[in-house]
Amino acid sequence: MTKYKEAAITQIKTARGQIDGILKMIDEERYCIDICVQLQSAMAILKKAELLILEGHIKGCVRAALKQGDAEEKVEEIVKLLGKAL
Repeated sequence: MTKYKEAAITQIKTARGQIDGILKMIDEERYCIDICVQLQSAMAILKKAELLILEGHIKGCVRAALKQGDAEEKVEEIVKLLGKAL
C-alpha cells in the first residue's frame, strides 16, 4: 500500500468518527449551525482523502502509463473526475 493510500485511510477513519459524532449531535438536537460546521469539517477531511488518492494515482498509475506511452485513458479519467467535482 502506498503512503498516499495509508494517509487517505487515516483521513477517512477520522471522517467516520466525526460523522458518528454528527449523528449523535443530530439525535441530541444540538444547535443546527454547530452541526453544519461539523458537516463542513467532515467533508473537508474527505476531500483531503480524495486528493491523496488522486495524487497517488497520478504519481503511480499515470506515471507508469506515461512511461509505456499509453496515458491517454488515464488523463481522460482524471479530466472526467475533475469535471464531476466542479
